[in-house]
Amino acid sequence: MGAPRIAVAVVTMGNRPDEVDALLRSVAKQDIAPARIVIVGNGCRLPEFAERLCLPGEVTTLDVEENLGCPGGRNVALARLRDFDDVDVVVELDDDGLLVDADVLRRVQELYAADDRLGIVGFRIADESGETQQRHVPRVGASAPMRGGQVTGFLGGGHAFRMAMLAETGDWPAEFFFAHEEIDLAWRAADRGWRILYAPELLLQHPRTSPARHAIYYRVNARNRVWLARRRLPLALIPVHLGVWTALTLLRIRSSSGLRAWFGGFVEGLREPAGERRPMRWRTVWHLTRLGRPPVI
Repeated sequence: MGAPRIAVAVVTMGNRPDEVDALLRSVAKQDIAPARIVIVGNGCRLPEFAERLCLPGEVTTLDVEENLGCPGGRNVALARLRDFDDVDVVVELDDDGLLVDADVLRRVQELYAADDRLGIVGFRIADESGETQQRHVPRVGASAPMRGGQVTGFLGGGHAFRMAMLAETGDWPAEFFFAHEEIDLAWRAADRGWRILYAPELLLQHPRTSPARHAIYYRVNARNRVWLARRRLPLALIPVHLGVWTALTLLRIRSSSGLRAWFGGFVEGLREPAGERRPMRWRTVWHLTRLGRPPVI
């Protein structure tokens, strides 16, 4: 196939104006220009970016009155790109990230041009000192962050999707709001036969953070874990998956308030509707297991 047309999508709540400006300047410095840039104000009004930052391509800003969460905000950008119907790949970037290298979009374009079943490309996330946290490496165990290859998941902070894949799998699970939405989408992609590639040469610089910095972390982490299992796993694997993650939670969370919030979210996940149930095939379970991450870990 020819060179795919690239779009860049950024979602922001308006509380990081300097970081968003820096990110967009790093997009403008890429050695190939994106065909489109879509910026979503998630519960905020956005300033004008295109002329002030000399952004390339067609720039679209969208203000959303309500904060829809990260997956919901990204779905707004994807819907607008689908309306335009003139891009093949979308690169989604956290609003406090930074593209250090000028060839990231070109490398993404080359990867997709070389493999028509490549659905998702995950970037390497590293802080200002160049260190990648272990939780940002999409493999089980103490994996080397510079080892790329086919994997079972990707990082929400920096990644690329083929639009044709999203037409088959559907978009982000907006109801998750925050936590585990990447796993839900990755499992759907794998079940449809799309490849997921971790490409550590594609670097997104991102401040070192902990997911527990969000006040809702423990509750939605547990709720979404239950929803994920209910939506995507064969019935026989649901209790195994949830049992493993309950045991890990008891080992990891030291605070009683954190545990109370987690178990409250767990019960919420059992009681509340989880959305459409579309369990993966056993063939997909085996495929994920062969890649090193069976869907119970």
